[in-house]
Amino acid sequence: MILGCIADDFTGATDLANTLTRGGMATVVLFGVPREDLAAPGADAIVIALKSRSIAAGDAVRQSLAALTWLQQAGPGPAPRESTAIPQIFFKYCSTFDSTDAGNIGPVAEALLAALGETFTIACPAFPTNKRTIYRGYLFVGDVLLSESSMRYHPLTPMTDALLTRVLQRQSKGRVGLIAYDVVERGAAAVREAMERLHAEGVRMAIVDALTDAHLVTIGAACARLKLLTGGSGLALGLPENFRRAGLLRARTGGALPAVHGHAAVIAGSCSAATQRQVAEMKRRSQWFEIDPIGLREDSASASKVLQWARPRLGREPILIYSTADPGAVEKAQAALGREQAGRLIETAMGEIAKGLVDMGVRQLVVAGGETSGAVASALGVEGLWIGEEIDPGVPWTFSLGEPPLALALKSGNFGTDDFFLKAFQKLEPPMNADGRFGE
Repeated sequence: MILGCIADDFTGATDLANTLTRGGMATVVLFGVPREDLAAPGADAIVIALKSRSIAAGDAVRQSLAALTWLQQAGPGPAPRESTAIPQIFFKYCSTFDSTDAGNIGPVAEALLAALGETFTIACPAFPTNKRTIYRGYLFVGDVLLSESSMRYHPLTPMTDALLTRVLQRQSKGRVGLIAYDVVERGAAAVREAMERLHAEGVRMAIVDALTDAHLVTIGAACARLKLLTGGSGLALGLPENFRRAGLLRARTGGALPAVHGHAAVIAGSCSAATQRQVAEMKRRSQWFEIDPIGLREDSASASKVLQWARPRLGREPILIYSTADPGAVEKAQAALGREQAGRLIETAMGEIAKGLVDMGVRQLVVAGGETSGAVASALGVEGLWIGEEIDPGVPWTFSLGEPPLALALKSGNFGTDDFFLKAFQKLEPPMNADGRFGE
């Protein structure tokens, strides 16, 4: 292993792993802090997927440090003396910088720096392919500021400030600086010089502007000697080439998954605008069941009723089970239940439903939403995933470690085209027949 990664949610972990796989790195995702004897032979990169984005900052720090300890024990090994790249640790968070004033990006990044004996790193959540860009420290979603996008309505981490230097400074003890667009435009050497200057001035973390994938490759090249990187999956675009130039990365082709035979389903818990559109599109063409969070509180058998509905419908086509709702409905549920209880009820139910579906023969499962994906993976007891073919930018199909074999697509709520759910199953071969079997 030459790159160890810590992701603050499950969909972000597969997003990052997808980027690394496309860059030629054999990559595996492990869920939660792995057990000591778990191994991933042949992996160039290991991504540990935590469920730490929305928990208390202290808990997020403890989990992240435990993940770091596991990665340090698993590798990476020493780089060749002449190497221009060193084995690295990557802390991955969302391209919309999902967090609160209490954390968890700043506290976790500073704790990892301290544990590694380092005093400087960068923060770059940009993902231009999915229209997340940074200019003069401001994060844009498409053509609007983050604070004017649908993220201002996020049920757990509403983002109401687009200036990332200010957001990160509120979470951090050390000074936060900026490496602006014009510096990045001048190339990797200019970015390295800016990092050295900021470090000398006492800056501990620097937001880095990026408007294009080429900027991210430049930033990655500039960071070849940093022990810790933090950012979105886009920042990983330039890392495989660093390791390749250093003689640390073997030539390989990857991404193909074995065929997985079984029924197909979608579980959607995200309330993002993108997932709302995807749910609406699939409802026009598939059978669906909507889950009401308030109803979950009043009926402890709701998950069983969903599974009773699902059983006779499996096999003809992928089915959809969702709690996705618009901001008004989310606000109503949170007012009735409280924000944390509403989230817990949905996650628990989705986990139970996923386990029941797998018991009934579902082997191809798309899950929308970071928190929902974490709950589903935990309920299924999935320890890890190998990364396969990309469906849409940032979302690959994956193949589970262990039994039963599962094809899983864990999608960040904000990612994917409107027809993502239906398109995902078309990527898998062989296709599903009308009787539910997979044939030629």
